[in-house]
Amino acid sequence: MHPVHDFPVILRAKLDTVQVNLGYRCNQACLHCHVNAGPKRQEMMDLGTVEQVLDLLRRSPISTLDLTGGAPELNPHFRYLVDNAKALGLQVIDRCNLTILEEPGHESLADFLAEQQVEITASLPCYREDNVDRQRGRGVFEASLRSLKKLNALGYGQPGSGQVLNLVYNPQGPTLPPNQAELEADYRRELKNHYGIVFNRLYVLANMPIQRFGSDLVSKGQFDIYMDLLREAHRDENLDGLMCRRLISIDWQGFVHDCDFNQMLGMPLGGRRRHILEIEPAALEDQAIATAGHCYGCTAGCGSSCSGALKM
Repeated sequence: MHPVHDFPVILRAKLDTVQVNLGYRCNQACLHCHVNAGPKRQEMMDLGTVEQVLDLLRRSPISTLDLTGGAPELNPHFRYLVDNAKALGLQVIDRCNLTILEEPGHESLADFLAEQQVEITASLPCYREDNVDRQRGRGVFEASLRSLKKLNALGYGQPGSGQVLNLVYNPQGPTLPPNQAELEADYRRELKNHYGIVFNRLYVLANMPIQRFGSDLVSKGQFDIYMDLLREAHRDENLDGLMCRRLISIDWQGFVHDCDFNQMLGMPLGGRRRHILEIEPAALEDQAIATAGHCYGCTAGCGSSCSGALKM
């Protein structure tokens, strides 16, 4: 494994996004998952911590609340948090695995998201059934298509609707993502022609060599090879666009991290463990961000962030 101190020093810019991991429970257990999420995980943010998140949002110059998991919608306080964040005038992003819309008890979820004008960033790692089911489980592709059609019917992805639906692609294995613009054109053509599905943008993300995907690499003897690939593809021009420069990540217990990937590795904000009650967002500007070897996953090639490629 490469040393953790060779990644370039990066400083936080003005904070505009709070990403909240509402818990690690998920109705799926995907091979590429950097959270190691699954149906048996018990970690879930409680109501008291949700209230602390809302207090942070009220006293911060934040424009965007980015909700993730696991499946964030499985948290019983998901809708309460969305309601209150929208009342504050924030943009809210739901990182949705699509199949959650078919889970018992969540039949009204799509309608709720549409009513609140929540932006949906939905995971769909390919437009082909065999590739999706291989990575995410049997039947996931068909379930995802049904959910996408439901969202389209509610206005998501439709021109001029204001209901934003973005899709997320990640590679099948230890390779860099392809060109985002070219793959987006392929997705748009295939999904429209074969299924009548439309969307706004496609984001391509690199697989992070941590948790479930990292363990799979180790078991196959590919970890060092993949790390070398990421390091050799590093581009300094991607550093300014890194999501961690304008974002903080809050875990299910309310502790703060520089990004969701650092959260999964137990790396606290700037290297010092702090709770949301202990931080003042405006004071975080120009502070050093905790980094390690996995950070090359965000700067390799065209770059990778929660909003897709950094450079075209």
